[in-house]
Amino acid sequence: EKWIEVSLDDQKVRAWEGNKMIIEFPISSGKWAPTPKGDFRIWYKTRNQKMEGGSKDLGTYYNLPNVPHSMFFYQAYALHGAYWHNNFGQPMSHGCVNAPLANAAEIFEWAGPVLPPGVNALRASADNPGTRVFVH
Repeated sequence: EKWIEVSLDDQKVRAWEGNKMIIEFPISSGKWAPTPKGDFRIWYKTRNQKMEGGSKDLGTYYNLPNVPHSMFFYQAYALHGAYWHNNFGQPMSHGCVNAPLANAAEIFEWAGPVLPPGVNALRASADNPGTRVFVH
């Protein structure tokens, strides 16, 4: 079984097939809001989308067009590519799991649900399930 491990202590993602590690790379998890811990499944994937949130008053506002390779695993929390910083290995996000662009693209193609060519977004289903994501 394919599964993704997000280690908040190590600031790393590891992709597994059973007990064999396939991919490992540094990430940036939540700094301004915590990344949720738990056992989840990818429920929605997008090749690219706009992300906006935070607070202008608190100085945490963000407006990011074309965020690549988003894999939502819990509510609005996703593992996705980050083009706006290169400080992986340190918490930097509003709760999402930021990944280097090449790594985000690789794990996006590896993990379910599988997006057909030309499709930008897809919700997981019984026939096309989302990969398990374990955040600790």
